[in-house]
Order: sequence, then structure tokens, then C-alpha cells
Amino acid sequence: MQGIFSKFSTSPTASNPAHRPVPVAGIAPPFAAYSHGVEIAAGARLVFCSGQLGLGADETVPPDCEGQAEICFANIKAILEGAGMSLAHVVRINAYVTGREHMAPYMRVRDRLFAEHPPASTLMIVNGFTRAEFVVEIEVVAAGVDTPLAEEEPRP
Repeated sequence: MQGIFSKFSTSPTASNPAHRPVPVAGIAPPFAAYSHGVEIAAGARLVFCSGQLGLGADETVPPDCEGQAEICFANIKAILEGAGMSLAHVVRINAYVTGREHMAPYMRVRDRLFAEHPPASTLMIVNGFTRAEFVVEIEVVAAGVDTPLAEEEPRP
């Protein structure tokens, strides 16, 4: 994929040649680990992850937003691995929290996980989710190149 971004001053990350931050002038810089825009290389595969809640594999739900966000991103990582991708392939995050008090804990997790490759990101405050104990839901879009599609496993 060399040369697909040659006309730009920034380049894709080494961990994911399918996308790069869009260089932007004339607006305030991002105030956290996100990009104002992300460009996807022509021919990249896209994976759209459904919104993930802070529900562990053992069906436990941490009482705090930070713990729930960790589970959300761990679930997203597992989904992406099924498609031969990783969190480095994430180009867009939409996150939803149930109150302002949950913004900073969510952002701590996001900023730690995406410090080297910040995707475009939106964070919204919503009224609630399907169960009262959930305080955060996260969905992502990922892009990758030259990675074969994951083989589908038989359904039980």
C-alpha cells in the first residue's frame, strides 16, 4: 500500500497502513486522544462493531464506568481479532455514557488504548441503556488492508 497517502504530509501508522489522521489547520486541536478526521485507504476492508456494553463473559457488570469501558474495549478487541484486526485498526469510535460524571473515566480508558493511533471519536450523554447498571456503550468502525477475511466458524 506504499504511496496511497503520498500527497499528504502525514502518513498511516506502521501498525495500520489502512488509515491516517487528516491534517487540519485553522481549528482547535483535539483535546484528548482522538483525531478530527481519519482518511481510509482505497480498497480497505471495513469492520463495523455493534455497540458493546460493560458485560463480562461471565455476565458480571462492574459498578464503575472505567471498569465497564475496559470490558467494552476488550469485547471490541475480541471482535476485531475475529476479523484479523486489532484496536490499531479502529478509525471511528462512537461512545455513549449516562452522565457527565462518566466522561472522564471513559476517556481515561480510550486515551490509554488509542494514544498512538487516535481515531475519530464522538462521546455523547444519553438517558440510559437496556439495563440500569450499564453506564457506557461503545461502538467502533475499523479498517484494514491486505488481511484475509476470518473464516466463519460453525454456529452451534
